[in-house]
Amino acid sequence: MAEIHASEEKPSRPRRDRERTRTAILEVAAKLLAQDGPEGLSVSQVAQRAGVNRGTAYHHFQTREQLLKETTSWISESLCREVFGDAEEFVYKVRLKPRDISERLARFTMENPEFGRAWLFDVLSSSEPLDDPFWRMYRAHIEAFAESDRAQPGIDAEVHAMLMVVGVFMWPVWTRAHEQTPTTRRKLTQRFVDETLRHSLYGVMRKDQFPSLEEAEGDEPETTP
Repeated sequence: MAEIHASEEKPSRPRRDRERTRTAILEVAAKLLAQDGPEGLSVSQVAQRAGVNRGTAYHHFQTREQLLKETTSWISESLCREVFGDAEEFVYKVRLKPRDISERLARFTMENPEFGRAWLFDVLSSSEPLDDPFWRMYRAHIEAFAESDRAQPGIDAEVHAMLMVVGVFMWPVWTRAHEQTPTTRRKLTQRFVDETLRHSLYGVMRKDQFPSLEEAEGDEPETTP
């Protein structure tokens, strides 16, 4: 039985090794993408940084364009798994708690700041942002909330979703420039989550102190006769 078990395990080991090599390449590529942008990315440079033979790297990614595309896809898929789970249907089938979403996303971005910056740059510069799996799922989550009876009327789901992701991906840039210890960064992550939830729940302006803004909200747009 031991020989049968060994023979069954043997074919899977090279596959696991290939997956680990591919992941190592993508992790380095994501960090370089955040640091230098897409123009500074090359297969040979990533292979050197990852400690991988250049020929092996080219076996996984034949061109710089393929490496760039698969790196951004890998980051987006990692975000999807961390925040929403493995299946895209998760966002539609389960009513997710706002704190759960905020904490998962903030924790991922604090632990992987380079990935967050690379993802954000890619989405902001894309002509078809809805092609990105995480942006598609996150926006759908916000849209579902905006259409529910738990939301204030008139929410612009696209604008709100973008405001939220820009904030959560930029916060680690600020915190890591000022606070170096993991314990302090965890506290700052929680501060961010608490404030974004407080902002969503209560806002920051007292309506009675800004009557002109409330009046402007109700104005009909002028039309040309």
